[in-house]
Amino acid sequence: MKKYIVILLLVLLVTVPAEAQCAMCRAVLESEEGQGAAKGINDGIVYLMAIPYLLIGGIGFLIYKKFNKPKKGKA
Repeated sequence: MKKYIVILLLVLLVTVPAEAQCAMCRAVLESEEGQGAAKGINDGIVYLMAIPYLLIGGIGFLIYKKFNKPKKGKA
């Protein structure tokens, strides 16, 4: 059991920097002077990342409300 805790801690605490941008996007964004496109790309990434979480959260909330309704007639 102790071995699993050590492995879990190592996985959670040790990070490796990663670049998740294609070479063409990076070249275009680094060469631009005003950095307006870079800001737009970053905003788009945040928007695309947030939508699935909101959808799953909303569905989870609806399921929670459906199964935790108070019973009528019982006090």
